[in-house]
Amino acid sequence: MGAHHGGVDAADHSRDRLLPARPAPNGVRTHRRGGEGVTTDDIVTAAEIDRLARGTLLPSFPGPTAPRWVLDELEAGLGGVTLFALTGNVPSPESLAALTAQMRKAGDPFVTIDEEGGDVTRLGGHRAGSPYPGNAALGAVDDPELTRRIYRSLGAELAEVGVNFNFAPSVDVNTADDNPVIGTRSFGADPELVARHAAASVAGTQEAGVAACAKHFPGHGATVDDSHLSIPLVDADLELLDRRELVPFRAAIEAGTRAVMTGHLNLPAITRGVPATLSPEAITGLLREHLGYQGVIVTDALDMEGASGAIGIPEASVRALIAGADLLCLGPNEHAETVAATLAAIGEAVRTGRLAPERLWDAGERTRRLKEWLAGSTSAVVDRAAGLEAARRAVRVSGSLPGWDAAPLVVETESSGNIAVGPTPWGLGPWAPDAVRADGADGTVEKVLDRAKDRGLIIVLRDAHRHAGQRALANALLTARPDTVVVEMGLPVWRPGSAVYVATYGAAAANAQAAAELLGLTAAV
Repeated sequence: MGAHHGGVDAADHSRDRLLPARPAPNGVRTHRRGGEGVTTDDIVTAAEIDRLARGTLLPSFPGPTAPRWVLDELEAGLGGVTLFALTGNVPSPESLAALTAQMRKAGDPFVTIDEEGGDVTRLGGHRAGSPYPGNAALGAVDDPELTRRIYRSLGAELAEVGVNFNFAPSVDVNTADDNPVIGTRSFGADPELVARHAAASVAGTQEAGVAACAKHFPGHGATVDDSHLSIPLVDADLELLDRRELVPFRAAIEAGTRAVMTGHLNLPAITRGVPATLSPEAITGLLREHLGYQGVIVTDALDMEGASGAIGIPEASVRALIAGADLLCLGPNEHAETVAATLAAIGEAVRTGRLAPERLWDAGERTRRLKEWLAGSTSAVVDRAAGLEAARRAVRVSGSLPGWDAAPLVVETESSGNIAVGPTPWGLGPWAPDAVRADGADGTVEKVLDRAKDRGLIIVLRDAHRHAGQRALANALLTARPDTVVVEMGLPVWRPGSAVYVATYGAAAANAQAAAELLGLTAAV
């Protein structure tokens, strides 16, 4: 469909693929496998199909230690696992290191996680906030070398605890202000800017010996729906995709990204109503052929409504494999029963001819090459100072900051997060021990104004353009107190008529510290 780009394994690997199957007298299919000049005939048995299918799965489990069924599956060739903070997999770095060591005694798994820095954080940041400011702040700074440093440090932290596959960076071009799930996870709305930082973040991650995974292909930035809850629409033809969504993916491929994650997105011009994760036109046609990418393709979590809501996870898994995916992320609550049901569905799809065994072998070869790369990769040094440096450089101030004689009152608004972010703490509370949480209910404004007598006043927002209550509260306070300082810790889309406006481009701990320093707030002892 188009020109090929360098990337990972972008050369022609046709010798590694299975040739068409020949019927065997006993009903078992015979396949001729090729590889590096040596060709052999092998009988592909049901047991081998089961092994190959198992190698595509990335299930999850609750708690800080791997249950027996996970260890048994790893011994049988399970591809790996996906770790989640909310299921109790990451109570501490020490516990996580012990967990990954436990699993590696049973097999050679991919240990995957969503660690983007910023709002989407799993390594302890889900309790205290991330020391890295997130992609929107990095895009605001627009220093690709600093982005590379941050992702190298983030990768080093993952490697230290035994995580070898990071579901990051998000290289979505966030062109929809009302996007409910990307927002500050994106480097920005300019494809070329996002591309610069996509390449830098991929390079930095992999310099730490961790596989990067550019997501969410073909691009989740132009949507106003969350694929956790529905199938978002991306109304773009190939010409528009080529000059917008695909620009950062090309850059990530050129930078050698070892993996790409699909998004559960409906692109009518390409997928004709089918989510991209389940669409051969998106995965094989657009990603493999049009962009020339030959590395590992992993699905976004298949428990999401956008992928399996109408058909179930086992059937979604089969369709994703047929479409060209190599690894299947099952979701945070998909454990032994889902693994068994999915293996059964894949086996049945092979027996009935829906899914060619060649497709499983192809996936196995790609994941094998990735594991070879991981085995020979190098390490890096943690550099958290880069995170705070980026957060400080990202802050933008409109107006002149006041000098307060007494500590100002900080008002923190209510802001619903999304499923990807989870209940990660945010705000200036650690630097304002008497901060007020306010939702704009009746009487809130009067109470705030009463407490703020003879003091400065700061109101903290997060994506106020998406929350009418935040906007109403900010306007009411500004009407009574025009000297109120407004701090926006999401995307600075809505700007009230305030004298002083501070934008942090993120709500991570690093962003909060940078803002607190600027405002003269002091952390509680």
